[in-house]
Amino acid sequence: MTTPLPPKIILQDRYRVVELIGFGGMGAVYLTEDLHLRDKRFALKEVSYSADLDPRTQKQLREQFHREAIALANLDHPNLPKVFDYFSQDGRDYLVMDYIEGPNLKELLDQARKKRELLPEAQVLEWADQICAALIYLHGQTPPIIHRDVKPANIKLASNGVVKLVDFGLVKIFDSADPRTITLVQAYGTPTYAPLEQYGAGTGRTDARSDIYSLGATLYHLLTGRSPANAQQRFLEPVSLRNPRSLAARISPLTEYLILKAMAIRPDDRYQTVEEMIRDLTMARDVSVGRRTQNRLALVWSSLVPHKWLSLGVLALFIVAVLVTLVQPQPVF
Repeated sequence: MTTPLPPKIILQDRYRVVELIGFGGMGAVYLTEDLHLRDKRFALKEVSYSADLDPRTQKQLREQFHREAIALANLDHPNLPKVFDYFSQDGRDYLVMDYIEGPNLKELLDQARKKRELLPEAQVLEWADQICAALIYLHGQTPPIIHRDVKPANIKLASNGVVKLVDFGLVKIFDSADPRTITLVQAYGTPTYAPLEQYGAGTGRTDARSDIYSLGATLYHLLTGRSPANAQQRFLEPVSLRNPRSLAARISPLTEYLILKAMAIRPDDRYQTVEEMIRDLTMARDVSVGRRTQNRLALVWSSLVPHKWLSLGVLALFIVAVLVTLVQPQPVF
């Protein structure tokens, strides 16, 4: 594992590291200040390479990084961080992108669980709608871009209520004719949220349906408070994935249906496109919002129950007043 950069180190005579934000086997993410732009803050995504890789493989990976960095720099979507720059230094590659202040959805889930609560279904589905918009944009690029690591920790909630799909370290430009689209989970993705094909099982080829699986697993975790069984475990023990409503009965049947369809083991059994998934998501949101409205009305009525006779009296007087108005004879001219 590569040693993280120390605070205050300056890269490219421009980016000063403030602190380490995240760290993993493939590199790290830092909060940095841009000395050329009055200390404007950016997130610096570092990609490092194992010393065990042969020079040819490492060269191919670095060439791939530069191709993908160029593609990312051309992206512009409200639910994605903007990539401003990329460079290499001391055997490591870097992406400079928006720094999104605010918690990620994993942190919000953890906060709710400490209170023995679950995140509201309507809110989670609204976030999912925004992530679907980001994925539709990515998958609609030419060639399509596959994120491959959609999970709660990679979705940040900005102060304006907009969610951003972050961590572009694992993106892949999809080429159906290119066997290098194959990815292995020990190097890419998070097992809990990764589909079986991302483990190298079967064809090992990822496409838009792989992101759909990861989004389904993300929704499962956010709405039930429990991470789902991973795809390998499910392949060996299909019953290891409990139905969401058995863990959180308040989840609507339609929401449960779309989660389980998105998480189908076989890609052909999932939603084939995010556009297809978002149709069911829209209906599930409507159901959830309607239920929330009913709950609010019930709450208002329950607050009136201690004064129900007064409330009914006022209502009766109102009805009488309307009837008197209607039956009064009208003047004849």
